[in-house]
Amino acid sequence: MKPYILILALFTLVSCLKKDKATVDSIITEATIYTVNKTFDTATAMAISDGEIVAIGTNEEIRNKFESTNTIDAKGKFIYPGLIDAHCHFYGYGLSLQEVDLRGTKSMKEVISRIQAFQKKKNLKFIVGNGWDQNDWVIKEFPSKAILDKYFPNIPVVLNRVDGHAIVVNSKVLALANITKDTKTIGGQIEIVNGEPTGILIDNPMELVFNIIPKPSRKTQITALLDAEKIMFDYGLTTVNDAGLDPQVIDLIDSLQKAKAMKLNVYAMVTVNQKNMDLYLKKGIYKTDNLDVRSFKMYGDGALGSRGACMHKPYSDSPEQFGALITPIPDMKVIANRIAGSAFQLNTHAIGDSANTVILKVYKAALEGKKDRRWKIEHAQVIQEADFDYFKLGIIPSVQPTHATSDMYWAGQRLGKERLKNAYAYKKLLKKAGVIALGTDFPVEEVNPMLTFHAAVARKDSKGYPRDGFQMENALTREETLKGMTIWAAYSNFEEKEKGSLEVGKWADFVLYDQDIMKIQESEILRMKPSNTYLKGIKVK
Repeated sequence: MKPYILILALFTLVSCLKKDKATVDSIITEATIYTVNKTFDTATAMAISDGEIVAIGTNEEIRNKFESTNTIDAKGKFIYPGLIDAHCHFYGYGLSLQEVDLRGTKSMKEVISRIQAFQKKKNLKFIVGNGWDQNDWVIKEFPSKAILDKYFPNIPVVLNRVDGHAIVVNSKVLALANITKDTKTIGGQIEIVNGEPTGILIDNPMELVFNIIPKPSRKTQITALLDAEKIMFDYGLTTVNDAGLDPQVIDLIDSLQKAKAMKLNVYAMVTVNQKNMDLYLKKGIYKTDNLDVRSFKMYGDGALGSRGACMHKPYSDSPEQFGALITPIPDMKVIANRIAGSAFQLNTHAIGDSANTVILKVYKAALEGKKDRRWKIEHAQVIQEADFDYFKLGIIPSVQPTHATSDMYWAGQRLGKERLKNAYAYKKLLKKAGVIALGTDFPVEEVNPMLTFHAAVARKDSKGYPRDGFQMENALTREETLKGMTIWAAYSNFEEKEKGSLEVGKWADFVLYDQDIMKIQESEILRMKPSNTYLKGIKVK
């Protein structure tokens, strides 16, 4: 064969091979990709177009079938599906960034110092702070209005406890809210000592105070959402389940997403009340590529730390207290039955064993004969032995592993030895339900999902305490934990066909790490932070 004929033949062959390759938006190679599919396979490369995964496999398979002007060599990094926080307060966290941060304070004196420093910068006319926890203080007692009155006699001050179920306010706020020793309450407590309110309010009465706090401007709301979004991407979170939003905030999120100003995926739980149910049950499920409004959030009881969690028997460290239900049982039944008659999901906060018993029974009755409704118990924190079987009925436990490691120092004092055995029982819940969704409850806890992973697997705090782990019989494996933060969380949202694993046809939401969370030393987990985060194939971090 003449040389020029051979060259022409080779050119033709190369051209044909090139034409056979499909052009895609981007290709990623040289990675270890945890697909989190049904068989938990790994791959080394994937191709992406229009925000979706079009192929996943070996480097050779992807290179031979696809081409792109944006080919990324991952250089051996580890890729996981975009992380999902199955229970948080995203909007509330954003607002808290605009207010006084009291998390980690070790005394009321430090609380005052932080408020003074913040006030010096902002010169506010109404002070709001978040995150104090008397369990972290040397003197583990609730604060009172007295110290706030001393330093802030003329400025209203509202300080939210870390769990969001108790506040302390000064006398200025009590006066503005018309709260006196004679104010009646249901589903909570206005603490009275020596015939006067102390400034401590627990659960429902807090609404009296919230009603007088100046509403944030639209500009502040937008800033809050965008500031929070950046932090989500920094930590590898691509979807957040916001546990309790009002329609106005949901509409604002939708408008920002449509304007391409906000990209984060939000699974919105609508705050349960008559007005919101009338609106959304008439409107129906609302779903876009970034926003999913298909559930309501109901409150069963308060929190363990403030002794508001509703218990069958008195608190071990306070024999006169049982906690309380926030929503009366007849109202729970009406709400559950109404939502059961729609396509919407119901997700209910339940901490105490009594609250869990009540809500699980309400769920069972409302869902009789209805298939695949995936109603959730948010927290499922303390469960009676006999009640675990309810989770076999398709009810999903949505839990926060860092609650176990935050509460373990004092939970035994509240609950006693026997009740503690069935508290934070994640493995037991998983065995009954078949799935478990994992979140943080931030800003009650920190945003960092590696804290979730470490707490679920090691059952230790960030300092490695306790050495042998807290109730290790309820630790999750690494595979179970990753699933709880990805595919099982997606399943709990009815979103498993579009996210939660890296498979063909799903959104290209993924996160890259320099180390392998499935194999790294336990002590190294907390140091991991993503090098990059991708949302629908676009790098957002």
